[in-house]
Amino acid sequence: MKKLFIVALVVVGMTSFAQERKARPERAKMEQMTPEQRNQLHLKKMTLELELNASQQKEMSKVIAEQTNKREARMAQWKANKDSAKKQGTADERFAKKSQMLDEQIVMKERMKKILSADQYKKWDDMKGKKHNRMNQRMAHHNGRKAAKMGDKK
Repeated sequence: MKKLFIVALVVVGMTSFAQERKARPERAKMEQMTPEQRNQLHLKKMTLELELNASQQKEMSKVIAEQTNKREARMAQWKANKDSAKKQGTADERFAKKSQMLDEQIVMKERMKKILSADQYKKWDDMKGKKHNRMNQRMAHHNGRKAAKMGDKK
């Protein structure tokens, strides 16, 4: 009887680990939308949160479209590099990429200061900071899980 009970527990345990992990449903829904639809939703969200007027909406629409194009180009480049090689790159390459990213952030802040009023800019900056903090928490959680898995393998 004990052996039967232990076998049943092992079978149940194995089947629960064998289940497929489902991707986040929100992400799957977002991927089904066209870039224009995602841009439009992003603009509407910003309009609601920052109370943008018509001219600000027009400017923000351009900014969001440019960001989307840059992001898609970076993702395509990242996927191409991911498939071709698993190298980190030299220190100079990493420095150049980081420097370029920071330059783009500076330009973006300047553009936002021109488009938004002082109060709107402060709200936007706070929203951006909160989003950044959430991302850092997720990354720390992910890296913690990754480190735990690596510890299990050793």
